[in-house]
Amino acid sequence: MSPTIPKAAFDFLLKLKMNNNRDWMQEHKKEYLANEIALKEFYTAVEKGLNETDEIAKTKIFRINRDIRFSNNKTPYNVHRSASFSRAGAQRRGGYYLRLESGNSYMAGGFFEPNPSDLLRIRKEFEMDSSEIREILAQKDFKKAFGDFDQEYAVKTAPKGFSKEDQNIDLIRLKSYFVNHRFTDKEVFAADFMDNLIHHYRLLRPFFNYMSDVLTTDLNGESILEGSF
Repeated sequence: MSPTIPKAAFDFLLKLKMNNNRDWMQEHKKEYLANEIALKEFYTAVEKGLNETDEIAKTKIFRINRDIRFSNNKTPYNVHRSASFSRAGAQRRGGYYLRLESGNSYMAGGFFEPNPSDLLRIRKEFEMDSSEIREILAQKDFKKAFGDFDQEYAVKTAPKGFSKEDQNIDLIRLKSYFVNHRFTDKEVFAADFMDNLIHHYRLLRPFFNYMSDVLTTDLNGESILEGSF
């Protein structure tokens, strides 16, 4: 039987939301640690499930402590738990993400704020030919699960060096290329949540395969990876 998300983990986070201070956390440290053990077991199983059809190099569990140095919000703790799963090798691009929070749980995948060279390469590809990425986004199962790229992260008109009149400006103006799928609390606590999650991660693979090809070649389609032929 696959590991599940304990309801106690969400109950704890909801209480933390109402008592977001170090004294309260110290008093409830045993409860926190017990939930973390269960969540880590779940993340480990997710990595194993992903490795059945992919290759994961690293699972990162994000800290519950917030970095408040440059934030107006000085509460010390996150009221959600999250993890990411990095693909192995320079030829495998894209990453998987999971956020767990009562009423706001979701999986996501793609390219969040890629470095400038990757972002330019993606934009140049879409400027030249967007047919393949649009076909992937329009695929029935992908569209049903994810909809479209998140439009929140985009320049207002056109990036420098691109025309705002370009027929693919809707893609070019984006600063991130990722999608997400939300889960209800009922879905998160269900016995088949692991299978449901892995199913949605696997739906990302055509997208990842295409973007990996883009980001490991130049505009002529020649590999930029060292040791390639």
